[in-house]
Amino acid sequence: MARVEEVAPGVLRIAVMPFDAINVYHVGDLLIDSGVRASAGAILRAVADLPVRAHALTHAHPDHQGSSRRICRQLGVPFWCGEGDREAAETGDFTKLYPSPRSRFAALQARLWGGPGHPVARVLSEGDTFGGFQVLETPGHTPGHLSFWREPDRVLILGDVIFGMNPFTLRTGVREPFAAFTPDPAENRRSARRLAALRPAVVCFGHGPPLRDPDAFAAFVSSLT
Repeated sequence: MARVEEVAPGVLRIAVMPFDAINVYHVGDLLIDSGVRASAGAILRAVADLPVRAHALTHAHPDHQGSSRRICRQLGVPFWCGEGDREAAETGDFTKLYPSPRSRFAALQARLWGGPGHPVARVLSEGDTFGGFQVLETPGHTPGHLSFWREPDRVLILGDVIFGMNPFTLRTGVREPFAAFTPDPAENRRSARRLAALRPAVVCFGHGPPLRDPDAFAAFVSSLT
């Protein structure tokens, strides 16, 4: 069963794996990310009494896309993502999102966690808005990675630009995403610096609990070289 908490007004974090290892977010009437393939039932139960008019991805890695087709079909909602991740989201072929398409670790992750593809109804781009959030293009971890920013109260949903924990060891603390899953680390660091400059009051990670310390976030990002 997923654990649901309100991390900011109108922003629900749905922890679909134990110990905050994988998170999904409900914002207004938008569901952001979908965990792994086995997460679908827990997510659908968590949003059963909530409005959902669309489902969007921060990026199309298997631990964020796994339940997308089932959710879109069962709820009858459109599927949104960034242009650079569209092919993977639609086909379920994640190989082009990894530095090494033949990586055994990446293949294992895709086989265990990834879900089938689903048609993308809308490609989200820089500056698109919904429910008070603005879409930011933050590539690096994947070509079409997106983040979602609400400026009035400085709430940031940043997917995997930065991790809030190691989802395999469950050790908490900010860290860069794994190099094995990040085709352009330098570009990802540029995205991280852009986000840190916003001075987010609440940072919502794809992996780990939220961070409410802009100085700590900025200090970590500034340490990256």
